[in-house]
Amino acid sequence: MPLLLPSAVSELFAEVTTSGRVTIADRYGLMAALLDESLDDEARYSIDRLLRAVCRGRVQIVNELSAVI
Repeated sequence: MPLLLPSAVSELFAEVTTSGRVTIADRYGLMAALLDESLDDEARYSIDRLLRAVCRGRVQIVNELSAVI
């Protein structure tokens, strides 16, 4: 099982919120976070907010590896 860095979810949340896009790398990061049994409530809440933003069309899912240009 992949190990998450303590700030991984908050950094991912900030990146997706700023760019408005969820990349392939972001999706793998979200998957790893959700599989982490020690994920705290704040991180779960951030992931829920990202998923709601995708469902409402505020955030786009893109087939790019990374948002870094």
